[in-house]
Amino acid sequence: MTETARFLDRAQFEPRVGCFLPAGLRGEELRAAGVPVIQFPVHSYKSWSAVEGARQLVRYIREERIELVHAFDYPLNVFALPLARWFTQAVAVASQRSHRELIPGGYRRAVRVVDRVADAVVVNCEYLRSHLVRDEGVPADRVEVCYNGIDLDFFAAGESSRPAALADASFVIGVVCGLRAEKGLPLLLEAFARVRGLREGMKLAIVGSGPLLDELLARARELGILEACVFQPATSRIPDWLRAMDLFVLPSLSEAFSNALMESMACGCCSVASNVGGNPELVRAGETGLLFERGDVGSLSDALQRLIGDEGLRKQLAVNGQSYVRGSFSAQAAARRMGEIYARLIARRPRTR
Repeated sequence: MTETARFLDRAQFEPRVGCFLPAGLRGEELRAAGVPVIQFPVHSYKSWSAVEGARQLVRYIREERIELVHAFDYPLNVFALPLARWFTQAVAVASQRSHRELIPGGYRRAVRVVDRVADAVVVNCEYLRSHLVRDEGVPADRVEVCYNGIDLDFFAAGESSRPAALADASFVIGVVCGLRAEKGLPLLLEAFARVRGLREGMKLAIVGSGPLLDELLARARELGILEACVFQPATSRIPDWLRAMDLFVLPSLSEAFSNALMESMACGCCSVASNVGGNPELVRAGETGLLFERGDVGSLSDALQRLIGDEGLRKQLAVNGQSYVRGSFSAQAAARRMGEIYARLIARRPRTR
């Protein structure tokens, strides 16, 4: 959402961002880019604040003559889009950026109602388009694909200071992600335990925060690899960590179009990913990286062993991956794609609701 707002063509669009809670780092980025951030103080959908927030949102859309409202996650799909669709003239656009199985049950039912309310649903990969049409019954002509984009000035290959925790590592396998169940991180620990002996001084870096930290620490201890693992909480120094990795591994059990995978490829890191969701749209097997079977520790271990032992292949895949991401997935390119979607939806908008 932030990248879209920052890079939309200002000759065509005047972006504004609404939120429930004061935005931190992203809010600062938006304000620095001249994008107003408006707060609607909703504390709970079960409280009076939701009613007051709804009134304020409708009034704001009307008074500012907002032509299109785009909600970027499922709680806001459920809250903002019925209001925009039923009480204003604005185009109502939903987002779906993960498999529906990851949405809590109550919200999932509400999101399916929103599918019928929204003028369009924007997804970030072809996999999700197929999922919504095939599994959720969303009409194909209502689903729009806009691939994610990243800041390629920030995420780029180059020299940088290596994090101190990896200074003495001979080879680094790593991942950057939220420590959640769907990321499949126990599988990465098990695969690392199998290949660790291939190189003396090899380390595994897991960068991110989340509810599974204690479980992962315990599993690393059980596998006897804890001293070779580095657990780094979420940090703004992501490019430094990525540049320090020889292999980036995304072992997700469920995935759409991964920013972390794009970021690793843009930083020149050879990437390995599970063959799920939108991963194959980024990692073209044997061309821009390697894929392994979802949840299969043997398949992942084989891929790691192959790349650890073949420096030439590892470097070639890294170069190809970096070229692919830099040529297709800049934040500017994503904003252009989103702008085309917005312009098309506004042009065909019914004049009255």
